[in-house]
Amino acid sequence: MDTLVLLTLTGLGLGALYFLIASGLALIFGLMDVLNFAHGAFLTVACYTAWRTAETVGGIPGLLLAAVVGTATGLALAVVVELVLIRRLYGRIKEQILVTVGLSLAVPALVQTVWGADARTFPVPDALSGTVGVLGARVPVNRFLLIAVALLVLFGVRLFLSRTRYGLIVRAGVEDRAMVTALGIDVTRAFTLVFALGGALAGLAGVLGGIYFGSLSPHQGTSLLVFAFVVVIIGGLVSITSVALSALSVGLVQQYANYYAGGYGDLAVVFLLAAVVLARPAAGTGSPLGRLRRAFSTHRTHAAGGTA
Repeated sequence: MDTLVLLTLTGLGLGALYFLIASGLALIFGLMDVLNFAHGAFLTVACYTAWRTAETVGGIPGLLLAAVVGTATGLALAVVVELVLIRRLYGRIKEQILVTVGLSLAVPALVQTVWGADARTFPVPDALSGTVGVLGARVPVNRFLLIAVALLVLFGVRLFLSRTRYGLIVRAGVEDRAMVTALGIDVTRAFTLVFALGGALAGLAGVLGGIYFGSLSPHQGTSLLVFAFVVVIIGGLVSITSVALSALSVGLVQQYANYYAGGYGDLAVVFLLAAVVLARPAAGTGSPLGRLRRAFSTHRTHAAGGTA
């Protein structure tokens, strides 16, 4: 029982981290139709700036300041990338992919040049490095921190999209940008705001990733981005809530498979992705079960016609 509790809460914490990364990715891709492969680079740079800040200040104040610095770093990088590169490439998917993939390769290489290729220990305060007892299991405290932050982000993003003026402008601009522009609304500024919000979430995820793993490396953001894309594909772009549920599923499956299947957590996530993609109905085709029923129905009809 205690093992199951530990795996579950650890999986929820990992799923919360995946959600924090995937939420910014889903915002940029779902609302702006920009496939941002540089999202992991934002996370990496933010994690390193947060690491330097936390090491310099130390303790809980250092961690709080590191969270602010890391989030601001992700936001600033996203704004610069959007203004300098992405703004000229809206509607040009291939060029967007080439530019963001190039950034995803160049930025970690630059980080490695500055801080070296070796992993660094992220300074976690004593208050967050211990464990707490839950139903007989000793669960790391930082798992609960990640879950709490993920819930706050989920609530905040939903509020932004449904209750704020800019959220409504972005949603309308995606549907019909020309019409919104004709009304005198600056859609470009709203898109920059969404890109900045996605970068800020990546920066926050970088800080919390350092706390979760207790270390950081130049390619940490790239490896985490793979799971963020899996979360977005499984959850779809219907709502941010579906992305959150997808992240929790991926985190739990990975933890359970790592323990019960001999360390094949990543492979289990791939199988989960394949199962969801194959089961998801394509536009106008219905579910696989429905197609199977129609196939059998057609076969019986032809057989009956042949007998007649």
